[in-house]
Amino acid sequence: MKLSEFILLSEGDKKYTVMSKAVALAQRTYPDIIVFLFQLDHYYIEAYCNKTSKAIEEYRVLPDTNAIGHYLEALSIDDLIN
Repeated sequence: MKLSEFILLSEGDKKYTVMSKAVALAQRTYPDIIVFLFQLDHYYIEAYCNKTSKAIEEYRVLPDTNAIGHYLEALSIDDLIN
């Protein structure tokens, strides 16, 4: 799916697409939200999940690896090898 096609999807269709076609890569946890990082084709998507309601509140598209540096820095090479 092209990035432009994903952006134009309804929230329900974005959820379906992310959950059925994207690859989960990482997550970041904050007091009120969990941010999940997914890859779909050649771009990345963050899904912002409310910890209390368990609902996805927002999707943000990240076009390249420069935008996911904070995820890459948090990865342990030992976790990738073992």
